[in-house]
Amino acid sequence: MDASYSEGADAAVCGKRQQFGNRFLSDPARVFHHNAWDSVEWSEEQAAAAERKVQENSTQRVCQEKQVDYEINANKYWNDFYKIHENGFFKDRHWLFTEFPELAPSQNQNDLKDLLSENKASEVPACRSSEDGSGLIIEEQHSCSSVSLGHKTQPPPVEENVTQKLRHLEICADEFPGSSATYRILEVGCGVGNTVFPILQTNNDPRLFVYCCDFSSTAVELVQTNSAYDPSRCFAFVHDLCDEDKSYPVPGDSLDVIILIFVLSAIIPDKMQKAINRLSRLLKPGGMMLLRDYGRYDMAQLRFKKGQCLSENFYVRGDGTRVYFFTQDELDTLFTTAGLEKVQNLVDRRLQVNRGKQLTMYRVWIQCKYRKPLLSNTS
Repeated sequence: MDASYSEGADAAVCGKRQQFGNRFLSDPARVFHHNAWDSVEWSEEQAAAAERKVQENSTQRVCQEKQVDYEINANKYWNDFYKIHENGFFKDRHWLFTEFPELAPSQNQNDLKDLLSENKASEVPACRSSEDGSGLIIEEQHSCSSVSLGHKTQPPPVEENVTQKLRHLEICADEFPGSSATYRILEVGCGVGNTVFPILQTNNDPRLFVYCCDFSSTAVELVQTNSAYDPSRCFAFVHDLCDEDKSYPVPGDSLDVIILIFVLSAIIPDKMQKAINRLSRLLKPGGMMLLRDYGRYDMAQLRFKKGQCLSENFYVRGDGTRVYFFTQDELDTLFTTAGLEKVQNLVDRRLQVNRGKQLTMYRVWIQCKYRKPLLSNTS
């Protein structure tokens, strides 16, 4: 197994997992007493050694001809990966509910209510000024699935933003998969369903609808043919995250949560910003984008050999799939440029241990939560 594919398979122990950051290695002599240790601080020597290793394996770049091939035929390489491994490579990500409690609809909706309450005092009644039109977005979303909001006698604002009005009509009028749901989750880069199926199995809320897409048609087919796949609660589709001409099967401002788990790192860095911008437009105001991905100097990056580097911190594996290693600042820039607000941006420095072979492996992952603002920044 290529180490860069590892996603912390040891995370699920006895069906439950402590949130990362709760098991500390205070006595180095006890390093092999557990399978993993959280928040492991690196010494200056270790950090310098990691930097030297990356400089060393980046000196020889993949030739331009092959780089073009890896980009043009990216779907082929991922299809080949899933044809070989099918659904036996990654384990179901039950740790998601510990790290991302927002995936529970009741949790997310309560948070949204709290946010609305916090902003209520600073909001001006919508009928007073066109500047407040953006504050109507949340109410409009609920009006699609609610008979009454308690404002039936209130006249509509005179100068309501035209764009928001059109979006309101589009969401209410268009029939799209999950259009009747009140809580919608999209996973981008779903693979064979290691995130989607735990969500569907854990949450039986009839108001929930889950969308999932992947670049690989083979992966999507494996999701659709899984016995746990329920078309009344889930819609799986093939989608290229980088394709600017292909739209998602949902309207703008319609999703509560977007999940990106070890997927953004698989695309070419130059296309990341536009991909996040498009996804951001799909979120409802107050909606969350959740990410977990590879961090700079992760063990997987240090293990790459010369000749596998495509560009700075971007590599190709032996099977033709690619991976990028992020910093917190890089991800913060991607999300905030897309108009999202930071809720969480953490580095998970974990020491994984193979007690049988007496080996230590230093992993670096980044976990992010970014929210779409409730009120538009534009007047």
